[in-house]
Amino acid sequence: MTLALYVPVGSPVHRLPAGVKLLCLAVLAVLLFARPTPTVAGAALVGTLVVGLGVARLPVAVLARQAWALRWFLLVLFVVHALTTDVATGAHTVLRLLTLVLAAAVVTATTRVSEMVRVVERLCAPLRLVGGRPERVGLLIAMALRFIPVLIERADRIRAAQAARGGPPRGVRALRTTVAPLLVQLLQMAHDVSEALDARGADDTPVRRPGRA
Repeated sequence: MTLALYVPVGSPVHRLPAGVKLLCLAVLAVLLFARPTPTVAGAALVGTLVVGLGVARLPVAVLARQAWALRWFLLVLFVVHALTTDVATGAHTVLRLLTLVLAAAVVTATTRVSEMVRVVERLCAPLRLVGGRPERVGLLIAMALRFIPVLIERADRIRAAQAARGGPPRGVRALRTTVAPLLVQLLQMAHDVSEALDARGADDTPVRRPGRA
């Protein structure tokens, strides 16, 4: 799944607190699985599109990219359900997943990463009682949100370079010629990031200052 980047628009959805939007996303997910009916899933999809395109005024391309990126996965999921259960179940499953993906895209496109990270850190605050560090969890979330678009950009660059050399290969060779250089770049990027974090003392344990007598 791809993540929508933040789209700066002065809409009511953008002005909502990040915690409220994440809570609405969680409620939607629970509703879709607690009431597994096509009517609920269809209504949720229509509501998501109305909020995303109408209220939040997001470009159609932002949500279309999310659906397009999942096209093969959704197709395979539909075929598997059609063969093992029935066509109606497959269509309903695909509809629920597509609704959740588009709803998540609306949240990420209308919420800055820093705001979501602050919400995650507040939710993880009880971890301090057992020696955990909510800041690390927030850093992990921030890095994941930041590097997923970078991963997509690197993959697009590799495919563009292959096309410039005479067209991208197909089949198993396409998988090998795309995944291998992408994996090398990811490992190098992970190494660079880890060195940068170590140089900034990201793994250091905070020093407890003794209280004054």
